[in-house]
Amino acid sequence: QVQLVESGGGPVQAGGSLRLSCTPSQYISNSYCMGWFRQAPGKEREGVAIIDADGATSYAESVKGRFTVSKDKATNTLYLQMNSLKPEDTAMYYCASDLSDGPLVVVLGAECGVNTWGQGTQVTTL
Repeated sequence: QVQLVESGGGPVQAGGSLRLSCTPSQYISNSYCMGWFRQAPGKEREGVAIIDADGATSYAESVKGRFTVSKDKATNTLYLQMNSLKPEDTAMYYCASDLSDGPLVVVLGAECGVNTWGQGTQVTTL
């Protein structure tokens, strides 16, 4: 079973930047929907950014203009560039894709959905 492995989280000062990465444990084609979710303590998991197989992107209103999702087509590594970080961005960030046969979660008005999540990487804005 393909796993999604996130990296790049950590503490950062408010106004600073971080880049998260997500690498599948084995090759997957470019036809998959991929994205980032986050969950803060005491809150529900929410969609942050989605990128579909054609490269179309969707973002949560709270991160538009500050976060950018992208994908390296050669390796299918997913990135989330986060700029101008705020304390309210503090959360566990999860990479997601549609790697199983389970029901899809569609968020942010995207044309695709996801059903598999990684273990997460913690982002803490000080």
